[in-house]
Amino acid sequence: MRAEIAWWELDGTPQTVESLRAHLDEPTVGPWKETPGLVVKFWIADRERNRWGAVMLWEHERPDNTELPPNRAAELIGFAPTHRFAFDVESLVPGPCPILSSAGSAPQERTADA
Repeated sequence: MRAEIAWWELDGTPQTVESLRAHLDEPTVGPWKETPGLVVKFWIADRERNRWGAVMLWEHERPDNTELPPNRAAELIGFAPTHRFAFDVESLVPGPCPILSSAGSAPQERTADA
């Protein structure tokens, strides 16, 4: 598995954490649900430092950009992430907390099959 962290420094851009957060709707996040090889993606924000980003966990290597849904944040901000880092995942342990099935939804109970 590969973990990827990408974020933007928002200072000097027309966007804010709040304006970007408003775009976390079905048209933006929905296509990621069908992205081959994506285990999970979550969007992150640091209001104190004015940063916006995402963390993605990939089954293997990250696919080419042509195979990914549009990067709505890059479109709104006007440029690619300021920082992008990728790491090998050496081990993964799911915790006891329920996992959200999608942005803004209520937690769902995990089953033995999940």
